[in-house]
Amino acid sequence: MHHDIPTWVYILFTAVTALGVMLQALVLLLMFFALKGALGRLNEVSKKAEENVLPLLATSRSLLEEVSPKLKVAAQNALEVSQTAREVSVTLKTESQNVAAAVDDLLKKAAVQADRVDEMVTGTLNSVAHATATMQKAVSGPVRQVGAVLNGLRAGFDVLRSKEREVHASADGDHFV
Repeated sequence: MHHDIPTWVYILFTAVTALGVMLQALVLLLMFFALKGALGRLNEVSKKAEENVLPLLATSRSLLEEVSPKLKVAAQNALEVSQTAREVSVTLKTESQNVAAAVDDLLKKAAVQADRVDEMVTGTLNSVAHATATMQKAVSGPVRQVGAVLNGLRAGFDVLRSKEREVHASADGDHFV
């Protein structure tokens, strides 16, 4: 099976293939120039980065080396302060509980003593009131009796004096002033 293909098909096929290869070469050449331009810009950026970033990194490294021991000391101090604060907090809590218990005990004792003093003062005032009432009864009874005796004597003297006046008045007659 042999097929006779005209020559112009081979020439056309070869021309299309050559054109495709040439187009591919042109694309690769354009990619090369674009890559070369990008590499040029990348080199510029790299140089600027080296000029700016490398000194910054060196300064950062020296600063980090200088500050690192101080940070370690500060962290250690912070840890110690935290532990001390925790211990002080526990101590203060314990002490405040002790003080609160002592104050509560003192308040209870003060309340008991206040009740006792109240009872004593109330008892004393009741005793004074009772003694005053007793004294009033003891004194007022005899004073009334003495007053009654004196009133009786006065009334008796008044009666005696009035009889003498009547005798004098009748003796004087019309000369009474």
